[in-house]
Amino acid sequence: MGKSRVSNIIRRLRFDHDEMTQKALAEAIGVTRQTVVAIENAKYSPTLELAFQIAIVFDKPLEEVFGFTPSKSGEKQ
Repeated sequence: MGKSRVSNIIRRLRFDHDEMTQKALAEAIGVTRQTVVAIENAKYSPTLELAFQIAIVFDKPLEEVFGFTPSKSGEKQ
């Protein structure tokens, strides 16, 4: 499986949110710190529910926190 096509600005949002730690974000959304690390580094795409929870923590619309790059036509998904 290739790199996720879901991007995010979570690291910047954490910094702008009083330098929130990955652990604090993980606790706020009910996952492990390792899950936050994987999402931040685009190694793991969160569920839609988890993505909404992250956006709510930062009081941002979902599309401001996450981006999606569609595959080029002809590429396997």
